[in-house]
Amino acid sequence: MKDFKYYAPTEVVFGEESEEQVARLVKKYGGTKVLVHYGGQSALRSGLLDKVCSQLCEAGIAYVKLGGVVPNPRLSKAHEGIELCRKEGVDFILAVGGGSVIDSAKCIAYGVPYDGEVWDFYLGKAKAEKMLPLAVVLTIPAAGSEMSESSVITNEDGDVKLGYSNNLSRPKFAIMNPRRTFTLPPYQTAAGVTDMMMHTMERYFTKDDDMDLTTDLAEALLRRMKTAVFEVLKNPEDYRHRAQIMWGGSIAHWGLTGCGVSDDWATHELEHELSGMFDATHGAGLAAIWPSWARYVMHENLSRFVRFAVNVMDVPNDFTDPEGTALKGIEAMERFYHAIGMPINIKELIGKDITDEEIDEMVRKCSRNYTSTCGCLKVLQAEDMKAIYQMAR
Repeated sequence: MKDFKYYAPTEVVFGEESEEQVARLVKKYGGTKVLVHYGGQSALRSGLLDKVCSQLCEAGIAYVKLGGVVPNPRLSKAHEGIELCRKEGVDFILAVGGGSVIDSAKCIAYGVPYDGEVWDFYLGKAKAEKMLPLAVVLTIPAAGSEMSESSVITNEDGDVKLGYSNNLSRPKFAIMNPRRTFTLPPYQTAAGVTDMMMHTMERYFTKDDDMDLTTDLAEALLRRMKTAVFEVLKNPEDYRHRAQIMWGGSIAHWGLTGCGVSDDWATHELEHELSGMFDATHGAGLAAIWPSWARYVMHENLSRFVRFAVNVMDVPNDFTDPEGTALKGIEAMERFYHAIGMPINIKELIGKDITDEEIDEMVRKCSRNYTSTCGCLKVLQAEDMKAIYQMAR
């Protein structure tokens, strides 16, 4: 069991009337001039953006707006936001959207008080010492960025997708109304659940298997997400199960399911190169990579994969054949992915065969020009990354 620090400062306001508290909370956390940051047209069409802005206006809180965030949020949009915030004297950022919008908001918040290039943080060349405070009105549960310390940004110059984690970026508050997720398309719903489950699985598959309570919590979350996603795919307006998913996305990535254990994150790092190169949906990319990663590393802690098969995927435990049980658990996960409309390999993800040259380029980027490893359960060298991409093709 590892020693750990647990930090979760975000104030959560959850429920159908939660949006009514936007202005009060902005004032509570010191906002006087707000950047309202959002994505495409859905925030406008739903009326949510107008509702948020009208509440700020009624409370006498000045604001400016910046939309246009896309999936796999771009560094160029963050640069635009940094310039706008400096010009307008913004002192608080309110992200209205899902993980992409929140990650973009975090990047802007890092960049406004920083004298250098904000990409320095993502490259590991600098550590943020201060940033603008930010908060979230969540519309797409998936990334968990509404409570986490992480953000991921794509630099269009070379299609490089990198993450940066710093506790400064944990939002001051997160407003969560499950009704705002009723209109999410099935594919986006399924990809979101895949992402939040993977946030838990990246911590679950570890060699530190003596923190039993953390493991129990992780398994409960994974089972609940499996159940909930089928219910909302059948009935998109199922409030009860939409609420389980919205809260599950936050729990999965604020750190609770990683207390006392080592995290891996290899599947995420391998996937970042896929979505960076092909602009694929992140959650779907995780589903395309994970089965191959799992088969490649399972002997590093076979008993953990057996436990996953039995306790999460409902596979009968063949005590005479633990490897067979573990493999059946991976196969059951593949069936689950297909059942909710997710791919299980790269060809299903991008709709074509990936070339050897494209694999080599992803390996180069993932290994930072062959200078870096990824993963913890099994530390992956460049040749391991290549093998997993080839298995997943």
